[in-house]
Amino acid sequence: MVTRFAPSPTGPLHLGHAYAAILAHDMARAAGGRFLLRIEDIDRQRSKPQWEAQLIDDLRWLGLSWDGPVLRQSDRLPEYRAALADLWARGLLYRCSCTRRDIEAAVSAPQEGAEPAHGPDGLIYPGTCRAAGAPRPGEPLPDAVLRLRMDRAACSCGFDEIGPRHAGHHIITPEEMIATVGDVVLARREMGTSYHLSVVLDDAAQGVTHVTRGEDLFDATRIHVTLQHLLGLPVPVYCHHPLIRDANGKRLAKRDDARALSLFRAEGASPADIRRMVGL
Repeated sequence: MVTRFAPSPTGPLHLGHAYAAILAHDMARAAGGRFLLRIEDIDRQRSKPQWEAQLIDDLRWLGLSWDGPVLRQSDRLPEYRAALADLWARGLLYRCSCTRRDIEAAVSAPQEGAEPAHGPDGLIYPGTCRAAGAPRPGEPLPDAVLRLRMDRAACSCGFDEIGPRHAGHHIITPEEMIATVGDVVLARREMGTSYHLSVVLDDAAQGVTHVTRGEDLFDATRIHVTLQHLLGLPVPVYCHHPLIRDANGKRLAKRDDARALSLFRAEGASPADIRRMVGL
């Protein structure tokens, strides 16, 4: 068994991160397997070296250790571009110039009074740029926002889930992906990739067999499994765990100033205290 914890160095770790890291670590260790650390720093504007140093210090304080060197997404941009070039050459990607406001306007007049459809990434893209942004024969991969043509990319596939809420085998159909996911973004101009693309390539490169992450990402797993089939990558077992929430029932998030592990440490909490706080 190989698991991983993959935080973004865009702020301090909070109790939700501690839960995710401990769960992945303990699962691997209990099985005699390997636990890996990956730094998801493709957002170069928000990622900071000081946050990476702090999160590594916090993980070590929790008593967690990882096998092998830390993998950083910022070192893997050529691999992401190679995968994009492959999908582009196969006619599965197209350039998109739409802003968020453009998309909202395009879906603001739904048929027969129905609400606009939402997928894992928000409003389902209406395909505005499909024709104009399609690759021309022999055209090299452009530096642009690139979307996946789900009508060509979707396939019949599935994945195994061992998390408490969605346990079982899940079947994915092309019809479901087209109707409920749509043409997702696989490359952003400022990053050269996207979360969806980089996470499947990194998991495969690291040999991850069991992906543990929050249940808020369960719906996005359909995108990832589709990409794994398109790119000939292995499909890991997934474990989507419950989210740690505050006293008001709201999930912890960096943007909401969730209480940092460093504050608990400064107040004298021990790693065992943190485990108790998150139910582990």
